[in-house]
Amino acid sequence: MSLNSGPQAGRHVVVTGASSGIGRAIAVRLATEGARVSLLARREPDLRETARLCGSNPTFRARCDVGSATSIDAAFAAAAQAFGPIHALVAAAGVGGGNAPGDDDRFDLIVATNLTGTYRCLRAAQRHLAPGPEPRQMVLISSILARFGVPGYTGYCASKAALLGLTRALALELAGENVLVNAICPGWVDTAMAWEGIDGMAKGMGITREDAHRIAMSAVPLGRMGKPEEVAGLVSFLLGPDAANMTGQGLDPNGGAWMG
Repeated sequence: MSLNSGPQAGRHVVVTGASSGIGRAIAVRLATEGARVSLLARREPDLRETARLCGSNPTFRARCDVGSATSIDAAFAAAAQAFGPIHALVAAAGVGGGNAPGDDDRFDLIVATNLTGTYRCLRAAQRHLAPGPEPRQMVLISSILARFGVPGYTGYCASKAALLGLTRALALELAGENVLVNAICPGWVDTAMAWEGIDGMAKGMGITREDAHRIAMSAVPLGRMGKPEEVAGLVSFLLGPDAANMTGQGLDPNGGAWMG
C-alpha cells in the first residue's frame, strides 16, 4: 500500500515502545497504511530494525526514555520537526515483571515507566497536535492485568489499572477538541515480555516452560496467545473513521480470559 493511498495517508503517528513486540507491530501496520510514523524507544539498534520492517514507508527514529521528562520532550519535538504536527499517538512503551517488598522492590520503577511516562508522552503529544476539526487520537496500551490482580505484580497491576483512569479523565478533558483517547488491554500476546512471564511461572512452580504455557492458556477460552499484529489491527481501527464516536473506552482483546 502506498503512502498516498492508505487509510492513514498524510497522517503523522508517533509510536512509543516501537522497538519490539506490540509497539513494533503497531508501527509496521500504520506505516504500511500510509502514515508517517515516528518510532520512539530506548534501543536505537532495535528501532533501526523496526524501520527496516516498515519498508519504503517513511519513518523517523528518536531515542526516548519514557522515564525521563527531558528525553520525552526532546523526542516529541524532534518528531514534530521531522514530520510535522502529530495526528495520533500510540503509547506502547512500558516495562513488565513482578515486584516484591524489600530493598529490590521495583514498584517505583514500574509505576514511573508505565503510568508517569505514559502521562508525560500524552502531554508531549498534546503540545504538538495537528489542528482539527478532524479527530486526532491517543491510544494507550494497558493490560488485562488492569482488570484483575495477580500476586507479586502489584506494580504492574496498579500502573496498568491507572492507565484506564487516565484514559477516561483525558478523554473528557480533550473531548471538546475532538481528540479521542482510548486504551487497549491485551491478554497474553506472543511477545518476548509475555514469554518472560511464562518463564517466571515455570521457575516459580518448578515446571517446564511448555507446562507453564499450557497452564496459562487453560485460563484463556480461545486457548491461545494473541498476536502482536492483532493488537495492531485494533489500533488501526481506533485511528480510523469507524471509531470516530469512540472515546474513553478500554478494549479487551484477551481470548475471553476476562469479560466485562
